[in-house]
Amino acid sequence: MSKEVSEEGQTHGKDYVDPPPAPLFDVAELKQWSLYRALIAEFIATLLFLYVTVATVVGHKSNKDPCDGVGLLGIAWAFGGMIFILVYCTAGISGGHINPAVTFGLFLARKVSLIRAVAYMVVQCAGAICGVGLVKAFMTKKYNSLGGGANTVATGYNTGTALGAEIIGTFVLVYTVFSATDPKRSARDSHIPVLAPLPIGFAVFMVHLATIPITGTGINPARSFGAAVIFNNEKAWDDHWIFWVGPFVGALAAAAYHQYILRAGAIKALGSFRSNQAN
Repeated sequence: MSKEVSEEGQTHGKDYVDPPPAPLFDVAELKQWSLYRALIAEFIATLLFLYVTVATVVGHKSNKDPCDGVGLLGIAWAFGGMIFILVYCTAGISGGHINPAVTFGLFLARKVSLIRAVAYMVVQCAGAICGVGLVKAFMTKKYNSLGGGANTVATGYNTGTALGAEIIGTFVLVYTVFSATDPKRSARDSHIPVLAPLPIGFAVFMVHLATIPITGTGINPARSFGAAVIFNNEKAWDDHWIFWVGPFVGALAAAAYHQYILRAGAIKALGSFRSNQAN
């Protein structure tokens, strides 16, 4: 471990480059077209994500025979597949977050500035509301009678279980985002480079398989918020805090695990502190 950390701390001999930390607060960013282009991309991507996935959920619930339609497996594929597609399309423009929890985790790791993080979360929520609004406009009767795709705690589960499911599910997602986009993956002695959207989409797919029966699977506050706003049911709002607290705690844990354990950030910081003490 010490040898590995020592080698990582050197500025030469590496065949990957860690980008510098994003500024915490950069007013100049507000004057850049790249920020507004990224915000448009996040808004449209989240709108499309919610439209396709919530329409899939409502369509599944409208089938009286459980064997008809896409089933829970198809719903999981819809969420995971759309994330794969949309991250692939928007990664080069906005980073392809499409999720306030992902944005929060990347902000904690200093991958995005505070201004960009807050702006992303706002447009993600707005896009989610518009996406679910389209579902309601096109499928009004079924939407209103079949739950509107809103996340709630399923019968037989308590809020503690639901919160735990959201924390773990979001941890899996954000951990995958960090791992799939880690600059070290381009190193000769590291893993074979992968198409980043693919493992991210599969992470969403797998988490949905595990948690649809518990919470309907949130792991994305914008997804839960958009559905709650449009459906506007008391039960959805009663449980709604779970779908913000759980994902944000999961994102925090994933960011800390990746940055301070896997990337040895804590050991590097301790080593730097000891060197300064010796001097």
